[in-house]
Amino acid sequence: MKKTQFVAFFALSFLFLSTSALAGWDANLEEKARGTITSFQKTDSSLESFFDKAYAYAVFPKIGKGGLGIGGAHGTGVVFKGGKAVGKSKMTQLTIGFQAGGQAYKQIIFFQNKKAYDAFVGTNYEFSANVSAVALKLGAAAQAAYSNGVAIFTLVTGGLMYEASLGGQQYRFHERDL
Repeated sequence: MKKTQFVAFFALSFLFLSTSALAGWDANLEEKARGTITSFQKTDSSLESFFDKAYAYAVFPKIGKGGLGIGGAHGTGVVFKGGKAVGKSKMTQLTIGFQAGGQAYKQIIFFQNKKAYDAFVGTNYEFSANVSAVALKLGAAAQAAYSNGVAIFTLVTGGLMYEASLGGQQYRFHERDL
C-alpha cells in the first residue's frame, strides 16, 4: 500500500470513529469509570481535593493510542456532575510527527466551574496543542492546577510510546437519557 493510500485510509478511519453515534447508556462503561476513579484515588490521595471541588469531571477508563509517523487515540468515557453520571463522551486524537509505538492509559478531566463544563459538553470540544496532562503518581495532584478551568490527569496502564508530535484532541458529549 502506498504511503498516500495509507494516510487516506487512516484519515477516513479516524473520521468514522469521531463521528459515530454515542447512543444508548452503557452500565458496564459507568462501572469501569467508577473503578477508574478508585484506582486514581489509590494512586494519589491528594487527587481527592479535585473530586471534592470540581464542578464536574469526565472519566475515560481506557484510551488506546498508537502511531508510526501518523498516530491517533480513541476512548469513550463517562461524564459526572455532582457524583452522578450525566452523559458520556468520545475522545479522538490525530497526531503527526515523530512517534512510534502503542499505549493504553486512563484519563480524568476535571472542570473547575460551570463555564468550563458547558464548553466541554458543547458540540465538538477541542483541546489546543498547549494543554497538557499530569501523569499521575503519588503527590502529583498536590502540585497540579487548573488551566482555563480544566485539569487533566492520566495513568498509563500499558505499552510504550515514543512521541514528539503535533495534534489535537476532540471530545463529543452525549447527554444521558434518564
